[in-house]
Amino acid sequence: MQQLAYKTYGEVTSRTANSGQIEYAIFEEVTQALKAVDAQEIPQPTVWAEAIDRNLKLWQILSIDLMSDANELEPTLKKNLIALAESVRRISYHVFSREAEISELVEINEIIMQGLAGHVPNPAIMAAK
Repeated sequence: MQQLAYKTYGEVTSRTANSGQIEYAIFEEVTQALKAVDAQEIPQPTVWAEAIDRNLKLWQILSIDLMSDANELEPTLKKNLIALAESVRRISYHVFSREAEISELVEINEIIMQGLAGHVPNPAIMAAK
């Protein structure tokens, strides 16, 4: 797991300048993999599972970072992101058992990407979903 994180981090670091851009690029890469398998009518099982697993690993790494004393995010935001990471874990296991759709994971990641890009979603739109 850590090898994947370091590999991805290393690849992204060479393309971007700051940590927010790095986080965005990693989320984008993982989200694109989820979208790619979701777009296939019958995805190859190993590719499908790998995309979901990479997303799980991303959220696990994010959770570990959020629990670190070195993480300077506001405590309420940390708490909310950790809770969201737990939701991603549960949804992922439901996707593995075909009780949920990959699109749910994609939607969560895209909302996080909007936040990393500085775009705050309209609350009225979010409430309608």
